[in-house]
Amino acid sequence: MSIGAIILAAVVVGGTGLFIGVFLGISGKKFAVEADEREEAILEVLPGNNCGGCGYAGCSGLAAAIVKGEAEIGGCPVGGSPVAAKIGEIMGEAAGEQQRKVAFVKCGGTCEKAKTEYEYFGIKDCVMASQMQDGGAKGCAFGCLGYGSCVKACPFDAIHIKDGIAVVDKEACKACGKCIAACPKHLIELIPYKQQTFVQCNSNEKGKALMSVCEVGCIGCRLCEKNCEAGAITVQNFLAHIDVEKCTNCGICAEKCPRKIIKI
Repeated sequence: MSIGAIILAAVVVGGTGLFIGVFLGISGKKFAVEADEREEAILEVLPGNNCGGCGYAGCSGLAAAIVKGEAEIGGCPVGGSPVAAKIGEIMGEAAGEQQRKVAFVKCGGTCEKAKTEYEYFGIKDCVMASQMQDGGAKGCAFGCLGYGSCVKACPFDAIHIKDGIAVVDKEACKACGKCIAACPKHLIELIPYKQQTFVQCNSNEKGKALMSVCEVGCIGCRLCEKNCEAGAITVQNFLAHIDVEKCTNCGICAEKCPRKIIKI
């Protein structure tokens, strides 16, 4: 190949590269999507955990949704009121009152209190164990299996297995909801941080059947319901439920409960 041909090829390749570069540069400016400065500002004040507790794909997804009006200013459960207030300033809107919430595990059936029907030797995972006979080795089909799927899911180290059941550290919990999604027994829910009275059971078994597998489970006797002056407790499907909006945390229900499954 002659020197002229090599030079010509180099010029052609170089010219093509230059043309493509200029074309892309012009196209980039012409079709560029202008970023909303508020989105960047909101992203800076968000915690950056990218836990997904807000329902969006990370903090950037939430920031974009807030700017578009698709998410609430207080949409970050991890940041809570302080972050909501800062976002409100950026958006020029009032953040409103933000109620802190924490996860709560509705089971008091510890190793000592709840019976085990058989020994499970499979993978130590609640989802796997729940696929076994009778929904797991625990005698109560509604109870915590204790293999820590929720523990693995929590990005804040706020939930641990103690004496066979999951227990939440209120101070560490950020209410991201990861543990709720991970629990195959649907035992975990979010409650107000200030709530002091809880029914630590999720069983809908009748009294006799429940007492045969758990020493502390709710038997639906209605003593709590009858003695609650605030009308905050109702019994449905053999299980007591507390209306946190009505509950005054007086402790009468816990005192009257014969199974001592209401904690205060």
